[in-house]
Amino acid sequence: MADLLPLRTLVGEAWDDYGLVDSGGGRKLERYGRFRFIRPEPQAMWAPALPQSAWEEADGEFVPASDEDGGGRWYFHRPVPAEGWPLSWRETRFTASCTPFRHLGFFPDMAPVWDWLRERTADKADPAFLNLFGYTGVGSQALAASGAAVTHVDASKKSVAQARENAAAAGMADRPIRWIVDDAGKFTAREVRRRRRYDAVLLDPPKFGRGPNNERWQLEEGLAPLLADCRQLMDADSRALFLTVYAVRLSALAIGELLAQTFKDLPGTVECGELAVREETRGLLLPTAIFARWSR
Repeated sequence: MADLLPLRTLVGEAWDDYGLVDSGGGRKLERYGRFRFIRPEPQAMWAPALPQSAWEEADGEFVPASDEDGGGRWYFHRPVPAEGWPLSWRETRFTASCTPFRHLGFFPDMAPVWDWLRERTADKADPAFLNLFGYTGVGSQALAASGAAVTHVDASKKSVAQARENAAAAGMADRPIRWIVDDAGKFTAREVRRRRRYDAVLLDPPKFGRGPNNERWQLEEGLAPLLADCRQLMDADSRALFLTVYAVRLSALAIGELLAQTFKDLPGTVECGELAVREETRGLLLPTAIFARWSR
């Protein structure tokens, strides 16, 4: 039976093309390659460490809308390529850009997640990964670079197209990656009927979304049945599942217990806690998401 371990924090560190420079006052200052940007961050309730002049050197800032439903827009202080610019992490290559959704086209706090999944399957030959809600495919590249066969699923045709372009830029066009435009729940249910199996699964679902045929995704409603189907795609020889949850009023303990109950018939352990990024200026940890993971 999978045992639920104490809460823990998984910390993302800076690398050449990304760093959390400073944070505070409800905002964060980050570097993405040669550019610096300011984005809103409600959890940064402390005061910034750097002077205001350092923040004024940012190339752009995303200013949120006044309502609680998201929205907002970018304001640029210097020219920033609208088509994006190249970045890398380890073997991966991808294009960063200032999206209307306030992020830069990838999620840097996922870097320790990719490392953890690669470690879990390091002793297996040709492991099979399922990457649900795969977005622009940096995680799929990271897994494929370790020798895995990856099934990348996202409901957005545009995101999957960008993921394929990113993989080609990294010289991974010939790697065994299946690119699937589909609703994650429907695809996973079909895989169960096909009796497919995977060695590891990565889930990075949004709070709310729409599938390619206007399927409705609501995390609180869809997560439990999706996890149940993922469990059916794994067996006693599978190694890991990692789930991240953003911007919802859920506890890490809640999703940890959900995962422990879902995997109660398999040996192994379940951990839950928070993802965080370490600030470069003073080393404090900025929380970004909650997570739960099973491994054996």
